[in-house]
Amino acid sequence: MGNKFLQYFALTIAVIGAINWGLIGFFNLNLVSLLFGSMSWLSRIVYGLVGLCGLYLLTFYGLVDREQQEV
Repeated sequence: MGNKFLQYFALTIAVIGAINWGLIGFFNLNLVSLLFGSMSWLSRIVYGLVGLCGLYLLTFYGLVDREQQEV
């Protein structure tokens, strides 16, 4: 996984998604819906990006395992 931009982008989007879920859980405030409208095409793109980035970040578990084997 040599593309640092993709890694940082995916991590940033996943963190934004996690913050949004925290706001929903603690304050019943959906920031994405507030900013872009409830299930508008733009909010659906944001939710889709969060999901794709989460799937991409699953590959990071392989990096953790590889680093433990090198030590």
